[in-house]
Formats: sequence, C-alpha cells, structure tokens
Amino acid sequence: MKSMIDMMLSSHDQEMEFMPIVPLGEDELNDEEKKNLPTDIPIIVLRNTVLFPNVVLPITVSREKSVKAIEFANTNGKWIGVLAQKDMNTEDPTAEEIYTTGTLAKIVKQIKMPDGNTTLFIMGRMRFSLKELTQTDPFFKAHIHLKDDVYPKNDNEFDAIMSSVRDYSEKILTQSPNLPSEAGIVLRNIEQQSFLLHFIASNINAKLTDKQTLLEIDDLKARGEKLLQILQAELQIVELKNEITNKTRGEMDKQQREYFLQQQLKSIKDELGGDPNERELRDLIKRAEGMTWPDTARELFQKNIQKLERMHPSTPDYSVVYNHLDLMLDLPWSTVTADSYDLPHAQKVLDDDHYGMHKIKERILEYLAVLKLKGDMKSPILCFVGPPGIGKTSLGRSIANAINRKYVRLSLGGLHDESEIRGHRKTYIGAMPGRIIQSLRKVKSANPVFILDEIDKIGRDHRGDPSSALLEVLDPEQNSSFYDNYLEMEFDLSKVLFVATANSLQDIQPALRDRLEIIQLSGYAIEEKTEIAKKHLIPKQKELHGLRKTPTRFSDKVLQQIIADYTRESGVRELDRLIASVMRNVAKNVALEQPITPSITSDKVIAILGQPKYANDIYQRGLPPGVAVGLAWTSVGGEILFIETNHAKGKGALTLTGNLGTVMKESATTALSYIRAHATQLGIDPASFDEYNIHIHVPEGAVPKDGPSAGITMLSALTSLLTGRKLRNYLAMTGEITLRGQVLPVGGIKEKVLAARRAGVKEIILCAQNQKDIEDIDPLFIKGIKFHYVKEMTEVLAIALK
Repeated sequence: MKSMIDMMLSSHDQEMEFMPIVPLGEDELNDEEKKNLPTDIPIIVLRNTVLFPNVVLPITVSREKSVKAIEFANTNGKWIGVLAQKDMNTEDPTAEEIYTTGTLAKIVKQIKMPDGNTTLFIMGRMRFSLKELTQTDPFFKAHIHLKDDVYPKNDNEFDAIMSSVRDYSEKILTQSPNLPSEAGIVLRNIEQQSFLLHFIASNINAKLTDKQTLLEIDDLKARGEKLLQILQAELQIVELKNEITNKTRGEMDKQQREYFLQQQLKSIKDELGGDPNERELRDLIKRAEGMTWPDTARELFQKNIQKLERMHPSTPDYSVVYNHLDLMLDLPWSTVTADSYDLPHAQKVLDDDHYGMHKIKERILEYLAVLKLKGDMKSPILCFVGPPGIGKTSLGRSIANAINRKYVRLSLGGLHDESEIRGHRKTYIGAMPGRIIQSLRKVKSANPVFILDEIDKIGRDHRGDPSSALLEVLDPEQNSSFYDNYLEMEFDLSKVLFVATANSLQDIQPALRDRLEIIQLSGYAIEEKTEIAKKHLIPKQKELHGLRKTPTRFSDKVLQQIIADYTRESGVRELDRLIASVMRNVAKNVALEQPITPSITSDKVIAILGQPKYANDIYQRGLPPGVAVGLAWTSVGGEILFIETNHAKGKGALTLTGNLGTVMKESATTALSYIRAHATQLGIDPASFDEYNIHIHVPEGAVPKDGPSAGITMLSALTSLLTGRKLRNYLAMTGEITLRGQVLPVGGIKEKVLAARRAGVKEIILCAQNQKDIEDIDPLFIKGIKFHYVKEMTEVLAIALK
C-alpha cells in the first residue's frame, strides 16, 4: 500500500502534508446512515489536495481557523467539511477562494505533535455542495447539501471503463522501477468499483483542478471516464521519463562506465573479503560522535575502543568489550523528557485514573509542586504502603502520565541477589548490568518515573542483600554517583523519580525505610468499590470481552451484593475477577445469539457466581458466653477475628491455640492476670482459677496471628466465660490492655473498621485515643456503626457484657 502511495503522491511544500491510507473493503453508507448525517458543519480548507469519499487522509493542521474548526468538531460529533482552495499560494483563503463542492468527513483520530501542530486522521464519507457559509470567523461554518453518487446499473461499458482504470494504474506501477511490484496487490484487492475510483483519484499525480472536477461529477460512469483520461496522460509522462532515462544511461561514455564498474567491484570485494569488524568499530565511533556524556564516560569509551582495535575478533574478550561499549552508547546519559508540572492537569489525570484517595492525591500534588519549584530530585523517595489491589502501582503510572515522563517498573518480589541491582563484573561469563541500568537502557530516558514494586518482598541469602544495595539508589545524596559493576563507572540517577510500593512496613529493612517517605493507602469502603466498579472495572471488562456495544448495566444494589457476598478484600482485584465472570457469561449468550437482558439482576448474579461465599448470619444466631469478636489488621487489609474460650475441671492451667505469636500469647496472659486481680469486683469466685483449666483458641489455626490489638477482646471473652454472661450481638472491639486495666491505642483502624462493616458489625469498642483515626474516615463509609471510646477495661466490660 505504501509503495502505491509513494508512487502516485507528488511532493509539494504545503500547509497540510498528507498520505492517503487504504481501508480495504470500506462499505458505502446506507440510506439510514445518510439520514443521520449533519448538514450544518464546521469547514476546513485543504491546500493542494482533494478528499474523496471512503479515503482516510492524515493531515497536519497549523492554520488557526482550521484548529478552531477541529476543536468545535471534536465536541460536536467529530463531523467536519473538507473543501479545497483554488490557489495553493493563498495563506488565508476567503469564501470566494474556495471550491463549493467537497466531502463530509469524520475525524478518526487526533494527535498533538511536539511542534504545536495537530495531526488528524479524517475519513471521507459523502460528497456535498456548499449552500451557504453561515460563519467565517473564528472559523468557517456552513449549511450544506449532501450529494449522492449516481451508480450505473448493469452497464457493461462502465465495467469496461473501470477495468481500464485498473489496468492503466498497474501499468504506471510497472513502469516505475523504483517501486516494488507488491503495490499492484493493493489495486487487485480492491473489489468495490466506487472505492477503487476514489482511491486512485486520491493518489494519482494530477492537477488540483482535475481532482476537483472528478469530485464534482455526480455520475460514476462519467467520473470514471474523466479519471481514465487523466491516467492515460500520466502513463504517457511515465513512459517518456523512462525513455529519457534509458537514453541518458546509454550515452554514458566509456570512462564513466569504467569508473562506475570499478566502484561496484570495490563494493563487491568489501562484501566478500572486507573486515566486518572494522565496520563494527566504525559504527561504534560514528554513534559516539553524537553522544553528550560525562568526560569520564568519554575517556572510558576511547580507552576501550583502542583496546578493541588491538584485539583479534576471535579472542573471548572481544565480545565482552564490544558489548560494554554498546551498553555505554545505549544509556541515556543526557537524554531527558521535558517535565510538565501542570498541576490542574495532574489533578485531572489522578482523578480519571483513581477514584477517591483524596488525601493521597493531595500529597502527590504537593510533592509535584515542590518538584516544580525546586527543580531537582533531592527529596525523600515516595513509598506507597497498603493492601494489595488498591492501586499503588497504577498511582506511579498516573504520576508519570501527569508530568509527561516515561514510566518504568522493576518488580523486586523474590529478588535475592545483590547483582540484580548492581550488576555482575563483566569478566564473568554471562555477565549483565544491574536491573536499574537495564531499565534505563530500555526506556531511553534519564528522568523516568521508576516504580520499585513490592520493595517489602526482597529476599536475602548467601548471595547478598539486595535491600542494602538499594540504599545507594534511594539516597538523594548518593544516587548521583550510582556505581554499576558491569558498567564499571558511576551513573547519575538523581534525575530519576523513584516511587516504591509495599504491603507491609515491618518487612522493609530499617535503614532502607529511613530513606522512604511513607504514604499510607487504606482499603476501600463498599461505596468506593461500587464507584470504582462503575467508572473503571465494568468499562474495562466490557472492552476486554468485546461487549462495548452490548448494553450491560449493574445497579448499585447488585454491585454491593457482589462485594458483600462474594469478596473479603481491601482492594478490588477479586471484584474485578467476579465482574469478568459475569461478562464472560454475557459474552457467551451474545455469541450463541441467545436473548440477553441489559440489566444484571440479583438472581442472575447467583446463577453465574453461585451461592454467596460470605454471610453475616453468624451474628444473628448470637454468640455463647466466652466468645468475642475482635478486629485484626493483615497485609491484605482488615479482618474480623473470633476469640473462643472454654474451661474444664483441672488445676488452673492456661492453654493457647490457633498459631498465636508471642505478643498475642502475652496479651492472653495479661488479660487472665487482670481478671484474677479483680475477680471479686467482676463477680467471679477467686477459687475457680485453681479448679479449672482455661483454653483460649483463635480459629483458622493455619494462619499465623500476632499483635497486641486482641487484648481487650481476650479479656472480654474470658470475663464472659467466667461470669456466664453473653456479649452483646453485632459487637466487635480492638485495643491493647495493660495489667492495670488501661486500654491503649492500636493501628490499622480504618482497615479494621471497614472489615467490621463488611461483616455486618453494628458497634465497635475502641481506645479513646483512636477517635482521631475514626474522624479521618469519610462518615459515609461508617454510616450505621456506633463507636464506643474507652480508657479503662471496666468501661469495656460495662458496654460489652449483657
């Protein structure tokens, strides 16, 4: 196709550069589609070209009128009228200086170029005549009359004309030796006669007046006759050029021919017996001429080039030195992208990509504002910490989009070799640069947004500690001189914007954590997940399953049913998979041409996903004495935790089961000691402690559990067991206890509260010092939950026990 275009397209200095594109098999508009076409449209004027129906044309626009017309069209259906101007030298044509017959076009795609111009892909759809210009400033706008083509029916003469048009076009291709013969395949694959006529008319090297005449002819047969005349004239010109070229070539004197042959012979000898390694060296030196790099890098390059010139290509070190030089030439020593610190645009990008997270977005905008004012990267490295599936990594990509930087991601999960960061010494077999240098080589920019994903999951073994190697990378005072073992010199990482992600702070090495500015990301509430599903997940899954044009609607009630009955997560990954399951079912029905209902109902969700996996009926049955509900924080979000207690005749032994950690066992011991000390006040016989063995169990024994936040839950469960009083229904609690009966604050409050709400809890007991954490949560997300803030264990028991 490109060969055909290059052959037929003339080269002119013009305001709109163009190259027609062939959408093979493009159908004509039907009558119903024609009725819906607009008749009042903005107009752009092309210089030195004519757009024909069903031909796609890329054009570069710089005229102010054209730019404004396109902006108007983009907000009004993307329809635009295309007319040609009579004189290509006129810079700002008036109404009298443009033709009145043109083509109604659809804007297919628009690209903003770095030089400020706009490149459009427009597709002609139907011819029109200009009835009147309704506006000339700030751009042309007109009322038009759409013109139908007159198709000949069962006309053998028309078929013969089109066959001749095809033959003449192929002859022009054959007579042009600089073009490959594959271009003829394009012509032979166009079956629709009207489109063949328009495609050839668009690409032929003809006068503007001739092309305009073709466009103004309503009858396709007459249009074909006119095109045939133009092709005949073009073929004569091509044949004449070939004849002159052949004649000139034949008149070359003997000396010129010998010189030409000598040069060819020299080239053949170079190909057969020349030294390819010399060409490699010349290529390296030529590439280095355009490099802007530090003096140390230039000196090292020159030194290795000299070493390479002295080496024989068969020596093992030859490829080692060559690959090292190739790496140096590929690295972006001074290649950077221009930053765009347009904060309103950054705000829009973040809002479009992520729902909610207002405080996080505000922090990111503050960070970008500092970078805009300060102009360098000498600032703490951001680290997003939160449960899986809440958008930590995609936030990094949004930052890159917001400031117009390239994006590169390095997954650190399971990394256990320090050489993965710093690289191997190049003398080793199979040596490679570190992942940092490799990523910069790939992205070809010295200032990308660099995501260090899962920084808390770096391994450590006898091969080294990668997290220690990252200390230099993430220290703004050191990373301007990062040393890679393979590169064997320092590389400046100070322009790179590093963003780390993690699920848990506890697993990050303290020295590394000290270099990070921690930004905590909490899990999503049901309301947030509902909005995320509507704005992001459902449109994405419809696109992935080919259902973009199939009406599929989820009500808020159905989405909340999926979230509550089928998921227990802080993020939205499982929700995304469940929506994908529903979409697959809809896609199957569409493919089988079975009737589908646009609205996804509650019954249909159950039919597709099965019976609900999670239910809150455990609270409706009521809990027996000795069982309490606690709240726990895990790396994947908040969870509810049942504390079960029982006692039997014995000698006062305490048994703890459920895969509990040291801190949690100590909480149980502290709770029992407090109850022993206050047995009389609590109505418990002190002698019973020596007569009964007490057993505390936390279900899901295969899951390790630790932390002090279950302290008040254990004390409440033990008190309930020993007094025989049940705890209130729909009540959960979290907080640390002391031997004196004080309640201390704990962390992860938002995740715990959201987990409680998902589980149907209606009341929560918290330490009074955690009240500030509740005030940070959107009231909408905790609607229906009553909070009790306490300072002493006596207050907890007064609220919890019936």
